[in-house]
Amino acid sequence: MLRRLAAQHEPRLRVIARAAKESLLHIKNLQAARSLPVPVPVPTARQAKPGPPKRTIYDANSTEALPGKLVRKEKGPATGDAAADEAYDGLGETHALYAEAFSRNSIDGAGLKLDATVHYGELYDNAFWNGSQMVFGDGDGEIFQRFTKSLSVIGHELAHGVTQYTAALAYRNQAGALNESMSDVFGALVEQYAKKQSAAEASWLIGEGLFTDAVQGAALRSMKAPGTAYDDDVLGKDPQPDSMDSYVRTTADNGGVHINSGIPNRAFSLVALELGGNAWEAPGQIWYNTLTSGSLPATCTFGRFAKATVASAEELFGAGSNEHDAVRKAWETVKVKL
Repeated sequence: MLRRLAAQHEPRLRVIARAAKESLLHIKNLQAARSLPVPVPVPTARQAKPGPPKRTIYDANSTEALPGKLVRKEKGPATGDAAADEAYDGLGETHALYAEAFSRNSIDGAGLKLDATVHYGELYDNAFWNGSQMVFGDGDGEIFQRFTKSLSVIGHELAHGVTQYTAALAYRNQAGALNESMSDVFGALVEQYAKKQSAAEASWLIGEGLFTDAVQGAALRSMKAPGTAYDDDVLGKDPQPDSMDSYVRTTADNGGVHINSGIPNRAFSLVALELGGNAWEAPGQIWYNTLTSGSLPATCTFGRFAKATVASAEELFGAGSNEHDAVRKAWETVKVKL
């Protein structure tokens, strides 16, 4: 998406193209860092009672200096700055999902402080987890609004931290697409848990509300219907495949990590919709158990991950259970071989 924006030459899109180019340069460095092995211990899937969140919000004031000026601490009053207060609330909602649904004590499983910086850079079109804290740009105002507006994006980026501290999936090819998919899964669950939405009620959109009214699109990605999130004359059409029949082989985007993640994303949504009820319950437990089991190799493939989710469903709910059957059926639907 950013590559397409960076390639625009129309005078009216000059500012957007420049902002996209700057964001791409930063993302390239971030992806290189994510590709490095992370020597961290794998926490157990079930832990002692989690503690309360420990949030701190900083303001970079349109610079790239981290963390920036302190503007809000845990239990401090609202600042009146929408980005700072959205970040504070989003960190809290994310902490609540992991603590209450999965008994996980923050991102690292050991009570990690949740730090975030808002107003990062000028017209910065991204939000990211840098390995120790969250960072949010304000968007360019033409295509993207501020990145704190989407709770699923906040949950998505923090989930990169959870993956970092558990499976440490390599950020390339199918393992990288699984890394991105884990973030979409738990980003969606953060939003659904906060809104108390059932799987049937949820939109299954990632980044809903980020686009300005000028964009023909609902969100960055659709988990339920990959390839349908946007279709815009500037952004182009959502390129995500919804099954292995249309798997994208590319050297761009670290081997298509943001594109091919649509396949495991759809598998998770199929499980949740098949079982009904709340997606953070049985489906979320199966995916969380798989992610934190210590059984996934860093270079995990879709097939290896699919088999691991089937094994988790059997471990948690029994062979032949509705949960077990729903997981198998979902992977068969998206054409991932078990």
